[in-house]
Amino acid sequence: MKKLIVLLVAMSLPMLVQASSGKNEHIVTAPINMDDKASLQKGAQLFVNNCQGCHSANFMRYERVSDDLEIPADIMMENLVFTGGKIGDVMVSAIPQDLAKKWFGTAPPDLSLQARVRGADWVYSYLTTFYADESRPWGVNNHVFKDVGMPHVLQTMQDSLGEKEFKTNMADLTNYMVYMAEPIRATRESLGYKVIAFLFVLLFFVYMLNREYWKDVH
Repeated sequence: MKKLIVLLVAMSLPMLVQASSGKNEHIVTAPINMDDKASLQKGAQLFVNNCQGCHSANFMRYERVSDDLEIPADIMMENLVFTGGKIGDVMVSAIPQDLAKKWFGTAPPDLSLQARVRGADWVYSYLTTFYADESRPWGVNNHVFKDVGMPHVLQTMQDSLGEKEFKTNMADLTNYMVYMAEPIRATRESLGYKVIAFLFVLLFFVYMLNREYWKDVH
């Protein structure tokens, strides 16, 4: 019941966030593609290796990721499960939350629904707009989330890959987070197109039936 309430609240949050937040010139359109399995698989790898050390995804299970993204279970366990969990476990962080709160000043938020709450554009822009700021405890700040308490854990990747490839990786990570926030999205959208197509076909038959029914009425 608790998880259901959280999900219902999360569904309404995007509109509230957009209504309450002003325009930010640093927010750009996220180049996501929910049909790109390779991108989603890469995003899952990036999430586990760079985010899950501190952040949990308590509404997502390894098994669901494995099935949806077509990652064999043995490969999933060997390469993407580092917390000693089982394939059916939820994706908890590697760091206990009490220690994380002690080290960072606050417990890192669960990321299961962040892309749903914030929006894909916000997540992508946040990931790509860290900048050096010696006044901050970790030496960095963020154009989208001012005075954020998170260190730039992706700095090494950004320095080694170069700006273009780094942004491609962040697009993959954002893509995965969008999937994680609503795993049924691709199915829902596909079903929606089928329903619309069915209604158009039904409309034709209803029109023909209506014309046949009224043809002798003057």
